[in-house]
Amino acid sequence: MPEPHYDARTYKAQTSVGYLIKRAHSMMLDVLEQVFAEQGISYIQYVILTWLRDGIAVNPRDICVQFRHDSGALTRVIDQLAERGLLERARRDRDRRKVELRLTEAGRKTVERLVPLVVEKLNLTLADFSGVEVKELLRLLVKLNTRLQLTVDSKAPLDGKMAAGG
Repeated sequence: MPEPHYDARTYKAQTSVGYLIKRAHSMMLDVLEQVFAEQGISYIQYVILTWLRDGIAVNPRDICVQFRHDSGALTRVIDQLAERGLLERARRDRDRRKVELRLTEAGRKTVERLVPLVVEKLNLTLADFSGVEVKELLRLLVKLNTRLQLTVDSKAPLDGKMAAGG
């Protein structure tokens, strides 16, 4: 078993990986919300449009799961985006109960207008990092997310021991 990274006797919340990631996310959200407000869009609206563009999630359920967002609140956001003509709902031929979301041309243009603004803020945020450091940071975050996703998917405890029957 690898050496533990934290010790309960000396643990401080402000040095917890979860705290630091959440804090970075919150502050980045503060920066981006200002940009989006100037453009008449919210962060969650931007996320949905970008995820549709990139194929990360194509239906409301997947967006809820990925973003950990309440389905009722998400439906309202999707309604707003549809009313603005930025996305459309499409029923699947095989199963009419299932809905896929698609960007409209206006939605695609909106994303393409916003991405450079986001990239600018990301670059400013990472200005004190070298290219090597950014690559390493991204590699480590992907590694952490992969480990956490495996744990969530398998319902396995983080100690690596499999749950009964798993």
